[in-house]
Amino acid sequence: MKVKQFLVLGLSACALLISFGALAAEKIIAVDGSSTVYPITEAVAEEFQKVYQDVKVTVGISGTGGGFKRFVRGETDINDASRPIKASEIEACQQNGIEFIELPVAFDGIAVVVNPKNTWVDYLTVEELKKIWEPEAQGKQIRWSDIRPGWPEKPITLFGPGVDSGTFEYFTEAIVGEAKKSRGDYVASEDDNVLVQGVAQDEYALGYFGLAYYLENQDILKAVPIDSGQGPVAPTPENVKNGTYKPLSRPLFIYVSRKSADRDEVEKFITFYLEHAKDLVEEVGYVPLPENAYELALERFRKRVTGSVFGGHGATVGVSIEELLKKETQ
Repeated sequence: MKVKQFLVLGLSACALLISFGALAAEKIIAVDGSSTVYPITEAVAEEFQKVYQDVKVTVGISGTGGGFKRFVRGETDINDASRPIKASEIEACQQNGIEFIELPVAFDGIAVVVNPKNTWVDYLTVEELKKIWEPEAQGKQIRWSDIRPGWPEKPITLFGPGVDSGTFEYFTEAIVGEAKKSRGDYVASEDDNVLVQGVAQDEYALGYFGLAYYLENQDILKAVPIDSGQGPVAPTPENVKNGTYKPLSRPLFIYVSRKSADRDEVEKFITFYLEHAKDLVEEVGYVPLPENAYELALERFRKRVTGSVFGGHGATVGVSIEELLKKETQ
């Protein structure tokens, strides 16, 4: 019995050592940032980990700004971003000795949505969206009838991204005219799934978030076409790609720490990301970039070209796929 007990204990100890060794050998890539970019990076991470089973990729959703706060402190290897990096974030990177590589990965539209029971809204103009979301609207534009005569005299329940969100910054820049300038009396969340459920459960709700979250939930949401002066245009991948969904289309990015890029697992992950992005981007409901855009991004990464082609301006409205390509070749 004693011999058997020793054998069992010995085998158990060996199993524990092997288990601890496996955990120690596991390589971790830390990603945080935009909830809009999250579905792309998560899809890439899932496929990557099937090939490289000794690597774990963790993907958070702190919002673009929240993610950059961690990135500039060196806490993450990659930041997902639904807008270009801002001057203040570049300065924080410089102060902390963090160099970064900026890589575009897709194009996206911001979908404005209402509840399916909403029968009165067939489109909204950019001016009406501004009327709803500008700071001056708080306490004044509170009913649907305040937006357009003939609409119900029922309170509007608003849902939108939190202040750390790149989508929030881009939307306010494009619609209100100044980034982060918005009324504050709305339900805010960095998690787009919370916004989806909020609109889906309230007949008088209106919200906005990344197009992929609408496409994934078309059965419980109704998209609102936007009229920027040339007639209402629906938020579809086709209209984002052809440039007619204005002004709520924008490029999406990942930012890679220059130091992290030299780690073998990170280099493999980014290479895998850019080589497979075209198919996976489309799979999760976004608009892939042209093939040569991914080739340019991969070349930028391999050469370890640091800095931003957007000059630290943050949310930049009106950048088409063609204009993005021009910036990438400058």
